[in-house]
Amino acid sequence: MSHLETRQLQYFVVLAEELHFSRAAKRLCISQPPLSIAIKQLESTLDAQLFERNSRGVRLTHAGQHLLLQARDILERTRRAAMDTRAVAHGMAGSLRLGFVGSSMYRGLPQALELMRAQYPDVRVDLHELNSIDQIAALQSGKIDLGLMHTIAPPVGLIAQALVSEPFVACIPAGHPLAGEAKIAIAQLANERLILFSEAVSPDYFRVIRNMCQKAGFDPELRHEVRHWLSVLSLVGAGQGVSIVPACLQRAGMQGLAFKAIAEKTPSSVLQAMWQPLPAHPLIPILLGHLQAVVKKQLRATV
Repeated sequence: MSHLETRQLQYFVVLAEELHFSRAAKRLCISQPPLSIAIKQLESTLDAQLFERNSRGVRLTHAGQHLLLQARDILERTRRAAMDTRAVAHGMAGSLRLGFVGSSMYRGLPQALELMRAQYPDVRVDLHELNSIDQIAALQSGKIDLGLMHTIAPPVGLIAQALVSEPFVACIPAGHPLAGEAKIAIAQLANERLILFSEAVSPDYFRVIRNMCQKAGFDPELRHEVRHWLSVLSLVGAGQGVSIVPACLQRAGMQGLAFKAIAEKTPSSVLQAMWQPLPAHPLIPILLGHLQAVVKKQLRATV
């Protein structure tokens, strides 16, 4: 035997709790011989003695104590997987592991999650804030079911759907000399210190914004490279530089900032969903439907 069986782990946990073969067999509604055989098979598979048996009874070895923690965790995850599968199959319940970039919070994600909770109160959405590259790795390894990320070409085996496309805007301190302008040309930022995402964290955003600056005739002076948009806004508000950010960040409500439209045409900032197509998680289209509805409402409100 080369693998662990759920039945063996169940028998092991009950015996570890009872520390008595007869009581454990009675609790499992089986006779004692099958229990003894299952435990011996489990010990053979693991090449480890799990119980010490003597005339006074049964007690766990150190190896058995270690396995008890692991076995309980395995059985609980197995139970939850079965429960979630049945619930999803019969009434839209279960769980969805969602990866997201920080800007999703200003692109309708909180409202979409609330709509989903109201419609399906038994659905659990587990949130994982990850940059775009880490989300792709998590999708490929099965650690998340759905990712909300910035524009990036989906690798083989994943499919993508664009959710939001919006312009970039200039973000400057409220007391900046350009704060009174209706629009700002990117060239007007040539002598400013630019606060930007780390290239390692978000190579797409880094490249797009740097290309905007180079097209305007200058290489940006990078003052800080950070990991989250709120950090960008905080540093700009503290007078540490300026930035070029997706327009949705105007909804962050931070004080001390001025957001200005960019005079020239620039690439769009795109938020997209990405997931494994097969087997498709049944909760994905439900959440995406709510998210698209919220985004449309937000766009109508800004027109």
